[in-house]
This record gives sequence, structure tokens and C-alpha cells, in this order.
Amino acid sequence: MKRLPLEPELLAPLPTEIDLRLVVSDMDGTLIDGNGQVPVGLVEAAADMRSSGVIFAPASGRQLANLRAVLGPAVDGSPLIAENGSLVVLGSEEIHSDTICAEDTAAAITTTRDLARAGYDVGAVVACKHRAYIERSDPAFLAQAKLYYEALEIVDDLTTIPLDEVLKVAVFDFDDVEDGSSQALTAAVPRVQTVVSGMHWTDMMSPQASKGRALAALQARFGILPEQTAVFGDYLNDLDLYDHADLGFAMRNAHPGIQAAAAYTAPANTEDGVLRTVEELLRRSRHRN
Repeated sequence: MKRLPLEPELLAPLPTEIDLRLVVSDMDGTLIDGNGQVPVGLVEAAADMRSSGVIFAPASGRQLANLRAVLGPAVDGSPLIAENGSLVVLGSEEIHSDTICAEDTAAAITTTRDLARAGYDVGAVVACKHRAYIERSDPAFLAQAKLYYEALEIVDDLTTIPLDEVLKVAVFDFDDVEDGSSQALTAAVPRVQTVVSGMHWTDMMSPQASKGRALAALQARFGILPEQTAVFGDYLNDLDLYDHADLGFAMRNAHPGIQAAAAYTAPANTEDGVLRTVEELLRRSRHRN
């Protein structure tokens, strides 16, 4: 399909010729549009990337099963970076994973319960490699969890599930997480990495886990260099993606910290920014068929 060209002020800084091999995009606030939908023409754009020898990989805080369900044929044969970089797969091959220990998982669950008793409107999702679990099951919380977790099971007590393959504990706060719940979680479980992945989500993961570390594992798997990599992001959990890509794009709607880290700017997610920019990058790519 025909897309609007990039504005002159976005075109001007771009290299005239590139060797594009890998495109990595965040989902929410980046690839996903303002209505929570994948952009029209994504399947066609992904096929165009494949035919040009370019790998397309989403990098999201979402669950692996959710990425496959939401993106469908657009990611057939593509690597997937899930759970904020805690899991990287290609088909049935696990390229990379980082888990947290059972003790820290239990502490995160207990702290979330303590916050709820203290008046915070919060709930926890315990994300394992193949399934996620929740114990809070009211319709409002369930609706939020289902947006990001396709394989989701409600249990009576989260501490009774197997805690030896937990990728992260994601805590949803119906208020702004930076108003208190995120700081409380950070203080209560200091051995994990606590990342604000949106206005309402705090992710508690392995200290080693990140989208950037996952991207580095993906580049090593395929023999791709930073100068051959383009990344797109909008929020702070995308920050270290830019350490591994010379073609780093902040969405026009991105957090100021992302705009400061990125070398280039893409139109907003509401303006089909990722696919419009990728189309231009493919046009400039040296090895395009």
C-alpha cells in the first residue's frame, strides 16, 4: 500500500545509503496505533522487509503468546523479543532468556498485596515462559491483563504456582505508577530490576534482562552489526535498545528520555510512523533486491 512520505525535517538527517539488515520495534506507543490496533498493511510491509533481506522483530513487554496472536502472519518466521527482553525466540528455538529467582518472585507478590492493603489499586501478573498467572480477577484488572497476556490463568494464590521459570512480575496500577507504587516495589525487592514500562505498568525482572541485551543476543545469532540495525521506541523500557543500533528512532510521541537517546525521529504511532520510516530505510538500503 502507498504511504505518506516522511516530512522533510525527518528525511534530512537520514544517511543517503544504508545497509539495513534488522528492524526492531517496540509495540505499544510505537508500532501499535492510537486505537490499540496493528497498523494497516503490516503483513505486506513485513513481507517487503523479508524479500529485501531484512529481519523484522518486535520487542515488547508483552507476552510471547500475545505477540504471536496480535501480529499473526506478520511475524511468521520472525524472531520475537518478549517480556521486556527476558525472552527471545525464533520459532521453537530459545535464543535467550533471563529469569528471576523464586524468593524474589514471592517478595514481589507479597509487596503487591501489601500495596493493595495500603490503598493502592494494583494487581500482579506473574509471567513465566509459556503462561502468565494472576490472582486478582475483577473485570477491570482482568481486561488490562488480557491486553498483554494471551495465555493467562487465574489462580487462588500466586505463591503456589511453580516459581522456578518466572521471567518477570508485572504490576498494574490504575493510577500513575510514578506516584508511589513503582518506588515501593523497587525498595521492597532490591535484587531485581524494576522498570517502568508505561504509565500504569511496573516490570520486575532479572537485573540482567533488558530489550538491549535481548537485541544484542539477536544480533549475535544472525551476525548483524549495530550499523545494520534500526530500532523504534517510545518509553523508558526501550532505552538501551539505542546502545545497539546506529539507526535509532524515537517516535514523535516518545518520552523525553527516548528522544534524547535516539539519533533520529519517526512520526508518531498515530501517524504510522514505524512503517513510513521503514519504507524510506528500505528505499535507501544498499542490498535491496
